[in-house]
Amino acid sequence: MANTLVYELYGKIYINLTNRCTNECIFCLRQDKDDVCGQTLWLDNEDFTAQDVIEQLKNFKISSEVIFCGYGEPLLKLDILKEVAKYIRENYPDTKIRVNTNGHANFVYKRNIVPELKGLIDEFSVSLNGKDSAEYDELSQPKFEGAYDEVKKFIKACSDEKIDVVASVVEGYKGRHIDLEKCEQIAAELGAKFRAREWIPAGYS
Repeated sequence: MANTLVYELYGKIYINLTNRCTNECIFCLRQDKDDVCGQTLWLDNEDFTAQDVIEQLKNFKISSEVIFCGYGEPLLKLDILKEVAKYIRENYPDTKIRVNTNGHANFVYKRNIVPELKGLIDEFSVSLNGKDSAEYDELSQPKFEGAYDEVKKFIKACSDEKIDVVASVVEGYKGRHIDLEKCEQIAAELGAKFRAREWIPAGYS
């Protein structure tokens, strides 16, 4: 079975770069499903190039927005992401490019990568996932300590570079409610917009 590196959902184009992630979020869609709308996002292997992604991208009609989001953390494939984003920027200059991320990339690479993405990425959607580190750790199950602070620092780094950034939380997981007011306050303090995403019990059908 060939890798699904590019897929379409509700008229938008998504790019699935990796299945690796530094979180094991308890509400993550991939915990319960192998596919999104019939498109299998588990990769056979991760030995592919940016050109492989671009070739799949050419099979789609590029819409108003392309989102780096799949069954893993896209910034773990930073070099490929940058090359693909550059291709989209050069060939589809009116298309918005967004990255959905857990905000751990600066910790992973031991440097601030955000300036490298300025001019390539129009918006980051960063999973804040809680009002404090205890709630974050419970919901996101990060694989290293201090992850919540790293998320907040990443959001601030995006804001400092004047890149649009949205801090998001998942609301309603198995009846659980987040303190949305507090989370929105944290987002504002970091220079970000705020979005509460409703948990989808059965995933995308």
